[in-house]
Parts: sequence; structure tokens; C-alpha cells
Amino acid sequence: MGMSVTTSIASEDDAERILKLQYLCYQSEAELYGDWAIEPLTQTLDSLRTELKERHVLVARLGDEVVGSVRGWVDAGGVGRIGRLCVHPRMQRHGLGTRLVLGMEQLLAAGDSPVQAYRLFTGHRSIGNLRLYQRLGYRQTEVEEVTRSLSFITLEKPVATLAATA
Repeated sequence: MGMSVTTSIASEDDAERILKLQYLCYQSEAELYGDWAIEPLTQTLDSLRTELKERHVLVARLGDEVVGSVRGWVDAGGVGRIGRLCVHPRMQRHGLGTRLVLGMEQLLAAGDSPVQAYRLFTGHRSIGNLRLYQRLGYRQTEVEEVTRSLSFITLEKPVATLAATA
């Protein structure tokens, strides 16, 4: 009698649950880099509510529980920006992160602004994240040293085009 995970567009009612999940998920990132002041851990509920109005946010639910989330938007250059992917620790390594990223790609592609490519970033020590993104077709395009102990790795993926077959 197991429940299946569903994904849907987040509503403002999801804000507190998303923020709690984000806080839980980014603990390991903070520990990895020795920095407990990272933005995902200091974001306010009001700031998240603003994001819910201005950006696309997908959530994954197991029953009523929010167990995953990802955010995205299309910038002025036509790049689909994907960020703040988080999956509850007990739900990791079951394909949920993949579902959320691919779902966000589809959501951005279906929007009003044409998307030329998708871009995201992660910390250089976040090996699991890097593996996931590379498996999904993202390739490293830039490394930005933020501090002596943290570099952001930017990865990009071209929009898939369907070749006409005869």
C-alpha cells in the first residue's frame, strides 16, 4: 500500500514546506563547505513567497508531504535558469532529482519565452550533484571562485531539437 510521488506546480500554500525542505537539504552543502550562511539556509519565507510569484517552482509530493522542489525562469537572453534543486534525504537516489530537473526543462520550454539552452550551477565539492547534471546532458562551461574554499561550477545544456525523420 505504497504511495507514489507526484510532481506539480507549487502554490503559495507550499511556501513553508518548501522552505523547511530547503533548509533540511542544504545542511549537507553547508557542512561540505563549512559555511552555514549560504543563501538557501538564510532565505526568508517572504523572499520565497516572492519567488513563487515571479518564477516557476515545481514540487514533488509524497501524499501531502513536499519531498522535492526545483525553481526556474528564463532570462532575457533566452537561457532557462534552473536552481535550488532539493530532494528530501530519504528520497534521494531514486530518480526524483532527475524528474524535477527534466520537468522544469519542459515547463520552461512550454513558456512564452523561447529557450536557447538550460543553465545551472553547483559547488565544486558537490560530486553527487555534478554527476546528476552530467548524466542529464549538462556540460561544464565555467568555474567561478567565490571564496578560497568554494567555487561555483556552471553547467549548460543545449535545448534538444527533434530531427525530422523521413
